[in-house]
Amino acid sequence: MILKTQSLIKTYGSHIAVNNINLEIEKGSFTAILGPNGAGKSSTIQMLIGLSQPDSGRVHYASEHVKIGAVFQNSVLDDMLSVEENLQIRAHQYKGVTLEKIERLTEQLGLTNFMHQPYGSLSGGQKRRVDIARALLNSPDILFLDEPTTGLDIQTREAIWDLLNLLQKKEKMTIVLTTHYLDEADSADHVYIVDHGQIIAQGRADQIKEKYAKNILKLQTGSVEALLDRLRDDSIIEEVKEGEIILKPETAHLALEVINHCRDLIDNFEFRSGTMDDAFMALTGREVR
Repeated sequence: MILKTQSLIKTYGSHIAVNNINLEIEKGSFTAILGPNGAGKSSTIQMLIGLSQPDSGRVHYASEHVKIGAVFQNSVLDDMLSVEENLQIRAHQYKGVTLEKIERLTEQLGLTNFMHQPYGSLSGGQKRRVDIARALLNSPDILFLDEPTTGLDIQTREAIWDLLNLLQKKEKMTIVLTTHYLDEADSADHVYIVDHGQIIAQGRADQIKEKYAKNILKLQTGSVEALLDRLRDDSIIEEVKEGEIILKPETAHLALEVINHCRDLIDNFEFRSGTMDDAFMALTGREVR
């Protein structure tokens, strides 16, 4: 265990941002803290990295020598300086960070083509790569990512996560992510879902989806009444519309059984496994803000 918290509470005036949160982060793991905006994710991260102190509770690291890296929602780099200048200045803040380390990170994160450009002139995805390089300069044992892909397009988000997954596997680095993009936690070793400052569910992504997210099977038909009569299990029927019946079968195998049993009455169908968004809806009764 590289990091553990005990009953963290953080308030701002009368607002309780973090309410009795307990986390356990295994060394070398990828842990995701999910939830809507304002759920308390960023306040939790700030306490974990020491930027703010809890009103009560404790943060325990396995050793006082654990090195931390952090990528924040808003960059801490200088827009007017080049990428190279920004990284060199940051490198001087640590002991033993050589130019070779900067060069290695430059190649590893694909920064070579824009090293001499002003940081402020870069695209959102390029800036985020530089931010990650800055956070990795001191070879951290644990890397905190506070909503690192907010505002990025889908393609750039996927590219950033391909990079982070590669780093996590190659360097055996411990990664702690906060995000409101719930799909970003699908490869996490452990997921905490937070709302109103409290943990409302936790476990592996597949465990959470299995427990809280329902599969969706949409059947399009010209004979709704006949199809309703044919369906074996009324309990999985979620909604009936004109020309469409929506079911929530527990497994993909059950969905196939329904389709095969009713195939002569089905004009078209769509099956979708339950997602983390579905689990969040089931837990909170609302969409992610």
